[in-house]
Amino acid sequence: MAGKEKRVEAITAMDQDFTQWYTDVVLKSELIDYSSVKGCMILRPYGFAIWENIQKNLDQMFKDTGHENVAMPMFIPESLLQKEKDHVEGFAPEVAWVTHGGSEKLAERLCIRPTSETLFCDHYSQIIQSWRDLPKLYNQWVSVVRWEKTTRPFLRSTEFYWQEGHTAHATAQEAVEETIRMLNVYADFYRDYLAIPVVKGQKTEKEKFAGAVDTYTVEAMMHDGKALQSATSHYFGDGFAKAFEIQYSDKNNQLQYVHQTSWGLSTRSIGAIIMVHGDDSGLVLPPRIAPIQTVIVPIAAHKAGVLEKAKEMKAELAKQFRVKLDDSDKMPGWKFSEYEMKGVPLRIELGPRDLEQNQCVAVRRDNGEKIVLSLDGLTESVQTLLDEIHEGLYQRALESLNSRIYDASDWQTMSELIAEKPGFVRAMWCGDLACELMIKEELGATSRCLPFDQVKVADTCVCCGKPAVKEVIWGKAY
Repeated sequence: MAGKEKRVEAITAMDQDFTQWYTDVVLKSELIDYSSVKGCMILRPYGFAIWENIQKNLDQMFKDTGHENVAMPMFIPESLLQKEKDHVEGFAPEVAWVTHGGSEKLAERLCIRPTSETLFCDHYSQIIQSWRDLPKLYNQWVSVVRWEKTTRPFLRSTEFYWQEGHTAHATAQEAVEETIRMLNVYADFYRDYLAIPVVKGQKTEKEKFAGAVDTYTVEAMMHDGKALQSATSHYFGDGFAKAFEIQYSDKNNQLQYVHQTSWGLSTRSIGAIIMVHGDDSGLVLPPRIAPIQTVIVPIAAHKAGVLEKAKEMKAELAKQFRVKLDDSDKMPGWKFSEYEMKGVPLRIELGPRDLEQNQCVAVRRDNGEKIVLSLDGLTESVQTLLDEIHEGLYQRALESLNSRIYDASDWQTMSELIAEKPGFVRAMWCGDLACELMIKEELGATSRCLPFDQVKVADTCVCCGKPAVKEVIWGKAY
């Protein structure tokens, strides 16, 4: 077991230095590596496999709601980007520009996409003519570039992977319904696949997406009490449509502008998985997106029948699960540590004694519990355990979230909570930008959202004491 001790010691304890713990886990579980391009990460096979499973399941949810995948160019002409004023101003500081093609200077600079609203709008202006062409429900899976000053793996990098949905509708009502529907898709995905509870709500005017009428968000709480904006959905109204002349003839043959939405989820969702479920031994992966759902480790594999039975078990389980059989010559203790580090949800041990008794030992990664399973009906037993692990992870995260949402009805309480209690603070707000800015400047907390489930904590604004209009979830965030 010396190997195990060495590997676990290599991870900084999360309560000692959470930032270093996060970096240790990301690197030692082989999710990413740093590249020679500043701020850009290499997604290693294990990390990319998690992203592939996120993509596969979320993509099916998109298709089930009628969306189609497309692929837009990665370059945006400067003149196109300039068409929507608020949008370009919002992204200007983060844009990377291409100025030369080969040795020749370009007549017009090309922006490397930070997001693709303008490309979709330009395309929609060409292909939408009639009400019969609507709605357009498009999505793409791509990488985008935003020139970040400070980067952290998965959470903030110069280039990152994501999906961006862009839709066009005949009416404002349809577009608003789409915006909320896709927000709910994200919330369901976080619950059903990542075992992460979220708070759903609307962003304030200050925090909304550049060019949007309304921005909605799902906010998750990390182990250290900080918020992570986990996915967003935007209602654009007809602002982009007017800038790009996206019009259609309605059933009365009258020209109308379309109403649009966009929505996205990125590889920062992997950061959420790490920081919500991980522990001092490494990753803890939810079974439904884990690259390896169960690993079979033979004990005394040289003994008669052990390896043969292990291979037989793998063949059977592989019909339903992502399974690995580790028949390498490494010591079992080293293997245990490795798969703990990688967050594999279930480990199955099979030795000579188990073989004699027609059983195996299953070990849960989430709580370390050991369960003796009969080799008869093993597939059903594994499925039950994986479902229990998912539910256990979700309930633990939900309890952690709920136990760290605090109420503040006055400035002193708010100040003390933000300073001393990691988590979210519910407090009332008058709607004035000055109060929102003061809370950020004085306390270091930002408005995470105006939650859909409003709780009236007090009658007055926590900052200025004027009559309150909305409850806001405040917190420190990544």
